[in-house]
This record gives sequence, structure tokens and C-alpha cells, in this order.
Amino acid sequence: MKRDGHTHTEYCPHGSGEPVELLIQKAIQQGFTQYSITEHMPLPEGLVQFGSPDAVWQTAAMAMQDVDHYFQAMQRLQKKYAADIQLEIGFEVDYLPGYEDWTRDFLNEYGPLLSDGVLSVHFVAGAGGLRGVDYDAKEWREGVVTPLGSYQAAQKRYFETVRASLLADLGPFKPTRLGHITLCEKFQQEFTDTKRDAATNQLLETLLDEIQAAGYELDLNTAGFDKPAYRQSYPSTDILLLAQARKIPLVYGSDSHGLADIGRHYDWAQTWL
Repeated sequence: MKRDGHTHTEYCPHGSGEPVELLIQKAIQQGFTQYSITEHMPLPEGLVQFGSPDAVWQTAAMAMQDVDHYFQAMQRLQKKYAADIQLEIGFEVDYLPGYEDWTRDFLNEYGPLLSDGVLSVHFVAGAGGLRGVDYDAKEWREGVVTPLGSYQAAQKRYFETVRASLLADLGPFKPTRLGHITLCEKFQQEFTDTKRDAATNQLLETLLDEIQAAGYELDLNTAGFDKPAYRQSYPSTDILLLAQARKIPLVYGSDSHGLADIGRHYDWAQTWL
């Protein structure tokens, strides 16, 4: 089975805006037989804990008023292409520290409509509140790295938050695949001294042990190859080797936000699957 477990749609405000139907058609042409549509779940309304500039969080996820239409549109495509590809419908769920109850309530409401999903961290506690991990290097530096005192401290904060997402009680519809778990290293070539310290490496070992014990999967996300200050997979190969040793299932994710992204670097990923 050729599977893509992490893709987006025109409902994403930071995507290409191209209709997801075109992405599905291209996936079919490339021989994919299972394709998960995992749009960014809306952020809580009235969220005031952001320390980031407005653009960071206002472009992060689909709008709340689009959720019902999203499901209607994806279900229509699911039926239309049923003979050609198995379409799964779900969310990329943002883990937001302090908003576990809200997230659980939202997932309980829409859970019966979900058939797949990814649990990701895009925001961590930093200067003035929650700050963006992957918006741009300036936000990561000013919001997290500088206030915490070092790149290593920011890495550790991110992995601690990923671990919190794994351990959080988000209810029966919580996704059981963790998304791009080295996203915090997206801008690493714009910083000096980015090698993980011993404490962070130990934290990663613990995280992987807990992922294995929980029976979770990892998103083998190839979007990182196209990020100019990173140029590798999420997670990086050193972590993939540790995950492989633990027999943690890996699921290819193109993290497609447009037509150009469909199937990107699949041949490379296939060697790990």
C-alpha cells in the first residue's frame, strides 16, 4: 500500500490555495492507494495566550466556521474517488499547553467523523505566552531561543511539549501519530551551536520509549527536505534509527500544502517504511 498520512487543503490559510481535488488526482496518478486529509484543526476561539505577532497564529489553522463545510466537501470527494483511492478524513491537531480540555471537547464533537489524524506541536511557551515554532527564524529566535537563553534550551522546551502531547488526555479521538517531531530544528542553519545536548538526547530517548509503549506512530515527514535551513526529514535520520530500533511504526507524510508537494521525496522515505 502506497500511503500518504499527512496532507492539507485549500482550507489552510498558509497553503497554496489549490483545490484539494487536484492534489487527490495527482496522488492517484502517482500510485497512492491511501491518502489522509489532515487539515489544521481550528485553534480555540478567544485564545489570548499567544505572545506571537498576530500573523503567526492567525494563519496557523483553518477557521472555525469552515469545519462543517470541510467535512461535507471531503466526504463528497471520498465518495467520488472511492474506486481509485482510499481517502481518510481527519485533522492535524495542535497540542496547546493549557487547552487540553478544549481540545478534548472539540475532538469529542467531531470524532465520529474522523478516520485518521496527526498530533503536532507548532507552539511552545515562550516570551509573553505561546510562541511559534516554525513560522520564521525571527519568531523562533525572539520568542523562544533568546528568552530561554540558548538554542539547546529551546530544543528541550519543544521536545518537552511533544512529550506532554503524548501523555495528555485528549479523549478517545486523540490522534495516535505524532507529527514532525523535530520541527524545532527547521531553522537550525540560521543559528550556531545547534547540536543537541546530553539532557535533550536523554529526553528524546525517553520520548521514544514512551511512544513505543503507547503504541503510537511517527510521521515520517519529508517537508523538511525543502526547508533551506534544514534540508532533512522530520524526524532526522539519527532519531529514525532510534525509532526503528524500537519498531515504532513510521508513516510517510508529504505534508502537502499544494500540488508541487504531492509525493515529495517518497522514494527516499520508502527505504524507512
